[in-house]
Amino acid sequence: MTTILNEDMCPVPLELLGALYRADPEQLDEILDGIAEPTRARLAVYLYGRSHTHGLGLKVAAGCEGSTLRRACGLIGNVLFEQSRRNPVMQSFGSRILPSKRVSLGGSRNAVGLRA
Repeated sequence: MTTILNEDMCPVPLELLGALYRADPEQLDEILDGIAEPTRARLAVYLYGRSHTHGLGLKVAAGCEGSTLRRACGLIGNVLFEQSRRNPVMQSFGSRILPSKRVSLGGSRNAVGLRA
């Protein structure tokens, strides 16, 4: 049975969500240990679906069984399971590294009419 998660409904209280967001890796593991696996799976899907918590969703999913993720969200659960088991890869969403340009202030006095 596949459960469709309402995108606006977080499966955990907002206080817990905030604690997860602020937690360091050790704290995160401790907090997640206290959450039942079916709820963790729904939380992983919830977090994964938002660009600013995408990585956190993968971390939460890494602590879930594939079957639990599949029950939580079907085919998306399969994808989430597979991605959470891969080596982490730095992803950049919409940001580019541009070559740095050198800035010269040599002509700045002339530009504003200030002469030494």
